[in-house]
Amino acid sequence: MTSSNTTSAGASGPPDAGEARTFREPVLRLRDVGWTIGGATIVDSVAFDVHEGEFLAFIGPNGAGKTSLFNLVSGLNPVSRGTIELDGRDVTTQAAHARARRGLGRTFQTSSLWHGMTVADHVRLAAQAADGGSYRVWRRADTYPEQVDRVLARTQLAHRADACAGSLSHGEKRKLELAVLLVGEPRLMLLDEPMAGVSAEEVPALTELIRSLHKEEGRTVLMVEHHMDVLLGLADRLAVMHHGTLLALDTPQAVMADPTVQQAYLGEEL
Repeated sequence: MTSSNTTSAGASGPPDAGEARTFREPVLRLRDVGWTIGGATIVDSVAFDVHEGEFLAFIGPNGAGKTSLFNLVSGLNPVSRGTIELDGRDVTTQAAHARARRGLGRTFQTSSLWHGMTVADHVRLAAQAADGGSYRVWRRADTYPEQVDRVLARTQLAHRADACAGSLSHGEKRKLELAVLLVGEPRLMLLDEPMAGVSAEEVPALTELIRSLHKEEGRTVLMVEHHMDVLLGLADRLAVMHHGTLLALDTPQAVMADPTVQQAYLGEEL
């Protein structure tokens, strides 16, 4: 099976029962994107489109290039070749903050929260930065009361507003990372292993939150995750990374049934 840009599901809002879900023009487009370091190819000739309202999930073993690809898309690392477009505009050479202003938001595998800062202050600082201000930690959390209250309610963290981030469970920390992301109103969200470190008891609630952000708010989501049961319930399309290349890209059902994918991962846990 070759990589395909054909979508079978997805929308910019919740569809009516039985209604086919369709996408508009691509919000993200990659063409022949590659990244080489010291002669070693980490990402090799990756090309795909992502349409507004789509949920595209990435799987593959450690070292397959999934996080490296996210780093290229978000602008954290420069591409060695190829082009990246957001809403039809070439952003290949733009810095991460410029892409963020265009509506691209990113979370990371490793938490970057300040453990001694309250939940509300994390969101307030993010709102302040999104509003073009600087990070002034001495300003009160009620500087942006509506944004803080709205986002904390949306991520089920309102009751933890005054708690320090260090006291949160892993699942609550992941929700706070989403809250920090959401206050900037991103159109395109890159979520890098949001279930990492989350207890089995907290996975369903976090999964449902991500599902609602996609289906109810119509946000476009790219997500790297090792929990296949989570991805199969969320993704419109599934991308398989293998040795830095895009091995397959299709509906989850088609990808999991593909002999090439099965052979590549024979004896390996996705």
